[in-house]
Amino acid sequence: MAARGPARFGPWQWLLAAAGAAAAVWDAGADVWVAVGYARAGQPGCAALGLGLWAAGSAARQACSWLWFRSDPSTLRPELSRRPLAALHLLQLGFLYRCLRALRLGWRLCREEATEEERDHMAFLTHDISMLRLFETFLENAPQLAVLLYSVLRTNKAEPSQGMGICTAFLCVTWSLLDYHQSLRSFLQDKYEMGWGSSVIYFLWNLFLLCPRILALALFALLWPYGVAVHFPLVWLAMFIWVSLQGTDFMESPGPEQLYRAMVAVILYFSWFNVAPGRTLYRSIIYHSFILLDSTLLTLAWLWGHPPEEQRPYLIPVLCAALPCYLLGLLLRVTYYGWLHPNVRAQPRSGGDEVDAEGRHDGVVEFRSISEPSELRSVSGPDLVNSRLRCLARSHFPLSALAEPRLLNGAAAV
Repeated sequence: MAARGPARFGPWQWLLAAAGAAAAVWDAGADVWVAVGYARAGQPGCAALGLGLWAAGSAARQACSWLWFRSDPSTLRPELSRRPLAALHLLQLGFLYRCLRALRLGWRLCREEATEEERDHMAFLTHDISMLRLFETFLENAPQLAVLLYSVLRTNKAEPSQGMGICTAFLCVTWSLLDYHQSLRSFLQDKYEMGWGSSVIYFLWNLFLLCPRILALALFALLWPYGVAVHFPLVWLAMFIWVSLQGTDFMESPGPEQLYRAMVAVILYFSWFNVAPGRTLYRSIIYHSFILLDSTLLTLAWLWGHPPEEQRPYLIPVLCAALPCYLLGLLLRVTYYGWLHPNVRAQPRSGGDEVDAEGRHDGVVEFRSISEPSELRSVSGPDLVNSRLRCLARSHFPLSALAEPRLLNGAAAV
């Protein structure tokens, strides 16, 4: 089940990858700038919290990157030996190293100097980068966004660094979700690419669902800042138990799997994230009902606590717009899954020039076959399939009865 992305990797894709690497560096610099701004404004607690969130998100991302390097096939392991590679991860540079490797390989693809094996390698790299970026944004940017909004609401003014941090964090979180979903789509058999229309809808419904959640947390923290220290562990624990009951199988061993579940629980604290195969309708209804109820209770707690009069004139209208914003996000999500999802937008069979095309059966999308011709395997070795993203792709897109046996057989071969 090779991904299609590298086959169409060109200058535009390379520029986007370069922008992603630059954004990672910019984000780290912005975090330091915001922390310095907090310290100068006499808010050492917010400065320490911001840096702590950055450290936690970066450490989790580096840990996953290191674990994945160790478990990857030998043909995908970097040229660096184990000690320099470990040193890079300890210095929090492992993710940037992955991005630079992808840029170097992508440049060869743009110049049409890469082999077929290198094209598969590029798909593997981009999938891992997308997943690591998603982890980092929800462990760092989403909590920082709540802290930034809390600080602005508490002081009734926004410093340039805070305004930039809020815009950057919102963009990073929603963009990482879109990039992750596009990576999952590359595992589909036919060319179920996200056009501009479906990409905008996907981006907006995640943004509209995220904004009220962040606002509710910031409002609650205004009157009970230490209450968040109780609220987050309780909700996180509930999400962790829920994820564990669904039986994830993402990492290579039980220990790292618990790390993955812990990170997914943080994502679920802010946004929907599917981790198990099967119909997601009922799980999604349960999740959104819980988050809507939890956010409503947080907001009512703020209203019950009698916020200061100077905050009421502008916060009450914003608060009144939060529920319509959340409902609009749900409406856009229903629109996406009703009319723009691959299950309802399957393209016709592409014909004989598509080697592994098997068509679409009974309105259910299929995954690309992960078997290759024997002559190709003999040259490039075993299929370079990112089993981690493939596992999540199977959770998002149901398999038809014809595709499932083929996928399982191919997975056993890998």
